[in-house]
Amino acid sequence: MARRKKIYEGKAKILYEGPEPGTLVQYFKDDATAFNAEKRAVIEGKGVLNNRLSEFFMTGLTQLGIPNHFIRRLNMREQLIRQVEIIPLEVIVRNVSAGSMAKRLGMEEGVQLPRPIIEFSLKDDKLGDPLVPEEYITAFGWASQQDLDDIVQLAIRVNDFMSGVMYGVGIKLVDFKIEVGRIWDGDYQRLVVADEISPDSCRLWDIETGAKFDKDVFRRDLGSLTDAYTEVARRLGVMPSNATHMPKPTLIN
Repeated sequence: MARRKKIYEGKAKILYEGPEPGTLVQYFKDDATAFNAEKRAVIEGKGVLNNRLSEFFMTGLTQLGIPNHFIRRLNMREQLIRQVEIIPLEVIVRNVSAGSMAKRLGMEEGVQLPRPIIEFSLKDDKLGDPLVPEEYITAFGWASQQDLDDIVQLAIRVNDFMSGVMYGVGIKLVDFKIEVGRIWDGDYQRLVVADEISPDSCRLWDIETGAKFDKDVFRRDLGSLTDAYTEVARRLGVMPSNATHMPKPTLIN
């Protein structure tokens, strides 16, 4: 489709003006970042894989009646989405100890948590996306208590869906993060899952071997990120026919 006005560019995606009011075109880039963009690379084919995988997961949510911003995929790198008012929080759901949680609490990675734990962090790269308690969120007006209750219910439903899908293909859903946006109909708001759901925003481990199929491969120099994401797509049956394989990323100076 014809290129439209750029609305926003983030680390992994670009948002363009959509063809109709209330819509946007979301473009998936090949850029990979870690440690608040201190480590950066271009990994050919990553955007194609994430576009397909996010389409798969968002479509699954829609089929279960879980509201989200996805409308349809447009091509290999773009999808049409509803324009939403993003709540400035990252919603993190943890099933197994890993990453910053394990480091923060002095836990070994891989410990099954007694129940899914939901955390909130403020979306602010300059501050390192700090964890924030619910008291901060309501006090500063980022979301109301009712919003938080609804967001938690959304997150739990997404976790149930994602955990089941991944278990079915031999992958453990360790943790993931989502963003939530508001869609307004007059004075009435509806909260929906926004942004993306892909290996960029999840930790995914092979159930049998513990092999990582997520961005930790890039963070920790564990091999080819393209291979890891391709394996997830292959197992889910959504492998794009012309995704490009590139064993070595191109570092950005």
